Amino acid sequence: MIESITISGVATYATTPEVLDGLSQFNYLFGSNGTGKTTVSRVIADENKFPTCKVTWKAGTKLQPLVYNHDFIERNFNQSAELKGVFTLGEEQVDTLAKIAATKEELDALTDKVENLTQNLQGLDGKGGKKGELAALETKLKDKCWAQKQKHDEKLQGGFEGYRNSAEKFKSKVLQEQASNTATLLTLAELEKKAESVFGPTPTMEVSVPAVDTSNILEYETNPILKKRVIGKEDVDIAAMIKKLGNSDWVREGRGFYETNSQVCPFCQQETTNAFAQSLNEYFDETFVTDSKVIDDLTKNYETEAARIQQQIVAIIASPSKFLDVEKLKAEKELLDAKITLNNQRLTGKKKEASLVVELESLSNVCKAIRDLLDAANTQVATHNKMVANIATERAILISQVWKFVLEEMKTDLAEFNTVKVALEKAITAMTSQISTANLGKKTKITEIRELEKQTTSIQPTIEGINSLLSSFGFQGFKLAEATRGISYKLVRSDGSDAKSTLSEGEKTFITFLYFYHLLKGSESDSGMTIDRIVVFDDPVSSLDSDILFIVGSLIKGLFDEVRAGTGHIKQIFVLTHNVYFHKEVTYNSKRKGVAMTEETFWIVRKPGLVSKFDKHSTNPIKTSYELLWAEVRKPDRSNLAIQNTLRRILENYFKILGGIDFDDLCEMFDGKDKLICKSLCSWVHDGSHYAHDDLYVSIDDTMVDSYLRVFKAIFEKSGHCEHYKMMMSDAYVEDASIAAPL
Repeated sequence: MIESITISGVATYATTPEVLDGLSQFNYLFGSNGTGKTTVSRVIADENKFPTCKVTWKAGTKLQPLVYNHDFIERNFNQSAELKGVFTLGEEQVDTLAKIAATKEELDALTDKVENLTQNLQGLDGKGGKKGELAALETKLKDKCWAQKQKHDEKLQGGFEGYRNSAEKFKSKVLQEQASNTATLLTLAELEKKAESVFGPTPTMEVSVPAVDTSNILEYETNPILKKRVIGKEDVDIAAMIKKLGNSDWVREGRGFYETNSQVCPFCQQETTNAFAQSLNEYFDETFVTDSKVIDDLTKNYETEAARIQQQIVAIIASPSKFLDVEKLKAEKELLDAKITLNNQRLTGKKKEASLVVELESLSNVCKAIRDLLDAANTQVATHNKMVANIATERAILISQVWKFVLEEMKTDLAEFNTVKVALEKAITAMTSQISTANLGKKTKITEIRELEKQTTSIQPTIEGINSLLSSFGFQGFKLAEATRGISYKLVRSDGSDAKSTLSEGEKTFITFLYFYHLLKGSESDSGMTIDRIVVFDDPVSSLDSDILFIVGSLIKGLFDEVRAGTGHIKQIFVLTHNVYFHKEVTYNSKRKGVAMTEETFWIVRKPGLVSKFDKHSTNPIKTSYELLWAEVRKPDRSNLAIQNTLRRILENYFKILGGIDFDDLCEMFDGKDKLICKSLCSWVHDGSHYAHDDLYVSIDDTMVDSYLRVFKAIFEKSGHCEHYKMMMSDAYVEDASIAAPL
């Protein structure tokens, strides 16, 4: 059964789709000639010829469409000298018919199974079922993936390059990475820091931080001279006194003044003997001098080395590497400076008093801390430079690490998604397999039915059926006969001569309809009589008299009863017509209480301009031709070209045919331009009118149409028939205080 029909970009239909949806067993489309009804029937007959249109079948199960329209008449009557035979099942072979019925039941059961499985698989609208659940699951994951992208896009967008403009592509990338990503998991801070250089502007090579050599100054700390008490020779005669007084450094310092003062004591100003001078020289022997020089050199060298180290660190701080922790280095330098100052003071004291034992503040820890800071910076410099030298590889690594981080953040969501997806895909695979198996079974059953049908088919019952109807309806001048080959028909007169070329339009229409009617219960081949089908009647009563119109309507309504009872193979019927009386006849249903029943839908096919439109109605919209004329007036998008004639036909029906009112009297109620407009409206329906339509030239535009509608309304009001106008206009009625009261 067809659930919906979408038509666009063909014939009088625009590119914006027009849709017939919510279709039921019986679907009635009413519309004037040229509004687009036949296009609907052609799309149903062969949707493949109309790529811009779409026919949606229930559960995707397509039935055989049998369409009666102008194309059917042309193909089967006008283009061929003979009519194709309609094969029907013979009633004599009871056993074969029983087998066909049983096999058909099995086929129907398989069809129901396919439809139920298809519905569970994809829902009624093709967007539900298990596939719909899977699609919803994919959409949910897509939204969560996109939220991750938006969360980190500002700083990690380089890792998302190529997937930043499509949520679907981003989700697919996440699933792809989940299956293959083995990158190292970094923290967000680490990723963002690496991204600054790798994903930013093309980086340049960085210069390494100069090394600071502190080995010499650290060796000075362990010089033995620092702990050695440097004093004179002890076996000299004055040694005992110097040792007793402990003033060796004082004597050594004063010795310089003594020698300068010509061996006169610089303290007591007394002359001394040569023996005393000799004792002094012996006391401060070569060893003493050598040790003193060692102290002097150590003091000088320590100060020089310390200054060098300090200046080097100052230079590093002045032009720091971006990888160096400058603040920590400054703090370590302050500690280094303090210790160097203290050690310089201690060495100066040792130099003045060589007999003192001195211990320097160790620079080992602070030098190690400084060295560690410089080494850490150089490690990062080396890493950076390696990255610069191989930027493409580094970018690929970082991109992989970015996706690894996203996977880690989505670990719970992805685990849940994979679990549910596996279950849904398993169910979908099972249903798809069952549908495939059932469809294979259907093909087998169809083949069996065709073979059984060939055993009990004939075209003769159709000849007898059509001739019986022709005779009963008064068509005595021709009948259907079997052609020479036994697989087709010919139309003959009572004397056996060919009658096809001499039939009237009404006779041709009726015989073609009867042929189609019997085809609905048979087949053009010797098999296929029991195939389920849908039927379309497109204006089947053209050129028919009213009594034949009634007969055609009765035959079609008989098909309705078969569909309701489920006794035939017709599952759905479309009736398209422009004939009000035929429409009323074929749609009559005593059980309908105003509103359309669930088994039926009502549509109006209109063409207000150059484009066809569908209007769905909850009730039967066609009552009488007079009501249709008023319906056209009520429409806001009425046709400007046809509105004059519509208004004239209403006036003719109401005032002339039903009321017997003289149109001259109506026109006398108006003055000036309104009188001319009234005459124009009445001139085409005025018996014996001396007015010519050319007396008033009217350019059909919206302003002129408004004038016609205003005068049309005024005719009813001035003639005292305003209540009828209100009733027919219904909700479209608008009060107009400018119109005068009836005369």
